[in-house]
Amino acid sequence: MSLLSRNHKETPALSGTMRAVARQREKYTHDIKMGEHRLVADEPSEQGGLDEGPNPQELLAASLASCTAITIEMYAKRKGWDTSGLEVECRYTPADRGCVTKFELVMRMPPHLGEEQVERLRVIAAKCPIHRVLEGEVAFEERVELA
Repeated sequence: MSLLSRNHKETPALSGTMRAVARQREKYTHDIKMGEHRLVADEPSEQGGLDEGPNPQELLAASLASCTAITIEMYAKRKGWDTSGLEVECRYTPADRGCVTKFELVMRMPPHLGEEQVERLRVIAAKCPIHRVLEGEVAFEERVELA
């Protein structure tokens, strides 16, 4: 099976499959398309980029922070709990190859929640889909296509 393909065909997404396409604009600036949504990823100017958007590492931290916050909010809503003012901060330190990657999540819960509610939301936070991906085994399938 060749990893190099000359005839690029759009392959339909499998059910539940997420798709993102990064297209180079200039230097390290890339336009990212996900369905109907658009983002820009870039590197800071000191790394040779134009600093027009977050770098890929920041996007990873943002994915974990936002997924955690949304998971907490969805659970709380089902329970009828008010999470107004909820904030999730993710600090991510990329590791050298072969070393452990460290994510630090700080969940700032509204002060009106009780101790049991806060503990339950903390447990639920670790069940967010991005958290599960990052702590689980990951497999990559890669190929090169000439556009």
